[in-house]
Amino acid sequence: MYHQPVLLKESIEGLNIKKGGIYVDATFGGGGHSLEILKHIGKGSLMAFDQDEDALKNKPEDERLILINQNFRFMRNFLKLYKALPVDGILADLGVSSHQIDEPERGFSMRFEGNLDLRMNKRKSLTAAQIVNEYPIIKLRDIFFKYGELSNGSKIAYEIEQARTREYIGTTKQLQSATQKCAPKGQENKFYAKLFQALRIEVNDELGSLRDLLDQSVGLLGTGGRLVIISYHSLEDRLVKNYMKSGNFEGKISTDFFGNPEVNFRLITKKPLIPGEEEISSNSRARSAKLRIAEKK
Repeated sequence: MYHQPVLLKESIEGLNIKKGGIYVDATFGGGGHSLEILKHIGKGSLMAFDQDEDALKNKPEDERLILINQNFRFMRNFLKLYKALPVDGILADLGVSSHQIDEPERGFSMRFEGNLDLRMNKRKSLTAAQIVNEYPIIKLRDIFFKYGELSNGSKIAYEIEQARTREYIGTTKQLQSATQKCAPKGQENKFYAKLFQALRIEVNDELGSLRDLLDQSVGLLGTGGRLVIISYHSLEDRLVKNYMKSGNFEGKISTDFFGNPEVNFRLITKKPLIPGEEEISSNSRARSAKLRIAEKK
């Protein structure tokens, strides 16, 4: 196992596991959460998803686990195929796995010189290098503004356009060098983290996949089934929070004829659970994690 699972105890408790139940780990990764679920389900079954084929190497020998090498946005189709409906709980840890970050050639980390790739699914064709070198300047600006929440998105897009006329921007270091004038003094790491986040979200359509997962969850969970989601930035957390609260992404609660709220979930966490100091000091990836739990009515 190459991945220290974030908020492990809290997320497993949040699933409220019943022996013999059917559970879903939407983001298998290093398998940390899955291994813990398997300890609790007795003769139950676990359906796990991961679009990164490297994750398949972490599959434990356990006939209760079916690991599907696909994006979790296709969950409904596969659960139907395996006659695994309704499920008793769905867990999704939306972070990039430590393994992906530690592989320089995949470009997930600024610590290494690596290709500007950022694909979680290596079978997909679109890479971060294509976006940086081929997207029109206005589209680049929108990505940095919307997905990186970078207020100087226009300046970043302009600097990239200037740099790419001189040479193809194919590596993480080339991108850093092209945009160094845009990084606020003393906050360079934070700036680059947001820049790479924006590109990663665009490459993998991460928010589109998350919307699909949330939209499907109500139809997949049985009554009393739990939805447990760990997110790492405000764009994800906002979608999760709104959907759990209202059943839509705007967070608008509709009411019936008598004024009673029409909602699909009961919130188990009014506020997100966050890691303690001890977990953060032993696993820096956990620093920005937020866990939300809801139960299907």
